[in-house]
Amino acid sequence: MSPLKIHSSDYLDFYSVCTETVLSIPLASSGINAGFPSPAGDFLDEGIDLNKVLIQHPSATILGRVKGQSMQDIGIDDGDLMIIDRSIEPTDGKIAVCYIDGGFIVKRIKMDKDCCWLMSANDSYKPIKVTEDNELIIFGIVAHVIKSF
Repeated sequence: MSPLKIHSSDYLDFYSVCTETVLSIPLASSGINAGFPSPAGDFLDEGIDLNKVLIQHPSATILGRVKGQSMQDIGIDDGDLMIIDRSIEPTDGKIAVCYIDGGFIVKRIKMDKDCCWLMSANDSYKPIKVTEDNELIIFGIVAHVIKSF
């Protein structure tokens, strides 16, 4: 079953998640060597279900596809699929999907004594200082990012 697109904006597309399905994928639990080949790495062990590994709170989780490069310096690139958990508490340093002044964006939360900043991970984008004049909703916290190469 494909995820259902539930919203589209300039910077993100949102999709529902379906955790009722089970797909066991073989796992090389001993690891895959990134240096020199290891003969022990040729064996696959039990499978894993990515729904169980990546989605901790199914009823509070949605998917979001990134549009743009404002978070590229931390490895979140255009086209990446984010698993967004709405039950995780937004705290300093977390990567959040935010609804600010009528639009969705993904940024790192930076808390100061008297204000909050939404920080990009690309020097081409300026930090956003959140003031009382802004409408801000922390929509959810990015729990995982799935990349395509």
